[in-house]
Amino acid sequence: MDVPAGAHRPVVDSDSEPWWQAVQDRRLMVNACAACGRHSLYPRPFCPHCWSEDVSLTPATGRARVYTWSVIHQNAAPFDTRTPYVLAMVDLEEGPRLMTVLEDCPPERVHADMEVTIAFRDDDDSFTVPVFRPA
Repeated sequence: MDVPAGAHRPVVDSDSEPWWQAVQDRRLMVNACAACGRHSLYPRPFCPHCWSEDVSLTPATGRARVYTWSVIHQNAAPFDTRTPYVLAMVDLEEGPRLMTVLEDCPPERVHADMEVTIAFRDDDDSFTVPVFRPA
């Protein structure tokens, strides 16, 4: 089955475009709220904690810990045949939780609270996505 170029990319809208542009430049960002001081993800024009609109993107350290994970052995998506792979939720050092893929880590080595660090993968169409690797 032929899949059009970019068909497996996330939807990039006006709120998420600056975040995805930073990822294309190999920078991980989080929303920072000037009113309450908390960080959040996904990028949006308001703080989900206090509802302030005084938010801006700020660089993240790229350090995180594994919260939970699942090993994907079979994927019905025609554009992604890399199996098995580890799909994980990681808690960024800044606080937000991010869904990602763990790379360069055998599934049997993954454990709760495992320290991981940001990496960036360039997909076949040169679109960059954030992934994590063991620290």
